[in-house]
Amino acid sequence: MAVTVSAISPEVGVEVAGLAGHQLVDPVAAAQCQALLEKHGVVVYRELNIDDADLVAFSRLLGTVVVAPTGGIDGLPEVSKITLDPAESVLAAYRRGTFFWHIDGANDELPQKATLLTARQVSDEGGDTEFANTYAAYDALTDEEKAQFATLRVVHSFAASQRLAEPDASEKTRALWARVPSREHPLVWTRRSGRKSLLVGVTASHVVGWPEEESRALLDRLLAWSTEPRFVLRHHWRPGDLVIWDNTGMLHRAIPYTATSRRLMHRTTLVGEEVVA
Repeated sequence: MAVTVSAISPEVGVEVAGLAGHQLVDPVAAAQCQALLEKHGVVVYRELNIDDADLVAFSRLLGTVVVAPTGGIDGLPEVSKITLDPAESVLAAYRRGTFFWHIDGANDELPQKATLLTARQVSDEGGDTEFANTYAAYDALTDEEKAQFATLRVVHSFAASQRLAEPDASEKTRALWARVPSREHPLVWTRRSGRKSLLVGVTASHVVGWPEEESRALLDRLLAWSTEPRFVLRHHWRPGDLVIWDNTGMLHRAIPYTATSRRLMHRTTLVGEEVVA
C-alpha cells in the first residue's frame, strides 16, 4: 500500500496513511513527523496499529519521554492507559476533565512538548478528540488586540478545570485539587522562534490584576475565539489510529463518552523543551 500524506484542513492537521506501526521506528520517519507536526500541529496516522514497545521507541526518537504517573504498562513505564474505567486506571475519575478544552501541563513551568495517543478500543458513542490551533487563533487577532494582550498574565490551576467536570465536589475533594500548585503564565506564549500562541483553556483561572467579572469575560471570549470551527479539527477514531499533536499550540478535548464505554487509549508524552515566556 502506498504511503500518502494529505492536509486535513487549511489551519490544522495532516493525515498519513499506508504505514505499519514498526515502520515509524526509524530516524527518517521521525524527522518527517517532526516536520509535519511543526507545520500542521496535528499528525494523524490512520490504522497504524503500533504496539506499545514501538510506540515508546518512536516517542524516544521525537524527544524525551515522560514516565507515566500510574506506573506504565507491561514493563513500559512511559505508557499510560486513558479510560473512564477505574478497573483499568487509577486516574479514571479525573478523565472527565478532558471533556473541556485544555493543554496538558498548563499549570507546570514547562508544559509537555507533544502527546502521542493510539486507539486500542473505540467508543460506540462519543469519544472523538478535537484540536484547536492557538497559533492560528493568535495570528487572526487584530493588531489592537495583540497589543492589548501582550502584557497580560494568567493564573492556571488544576482546580479550575476540575470544578467544571465536578461542580458539586465535596470539600475534601476540593482540598485535594488545591494541593496541586497553580502557575502564572503570560496570556501570549512567545517562542524562541518568534511564533506566538494564546495560552488559554479551562485551566485559566483569572487574569492577574483584573476584576473577577472582567477577567472571566475575557478568558471565556478568547477560549470561544480559539475554538471557532475554522481553527478546529475533529478526529473520529478508528482502532489502531495514532494521533500526535503539538501540546503547546493545540488545545484539545475529548467528546464526552460514558464510564461504561469500551474506549481505551494508550498514551505517551514528550517532555517540554521551552518554558512559557
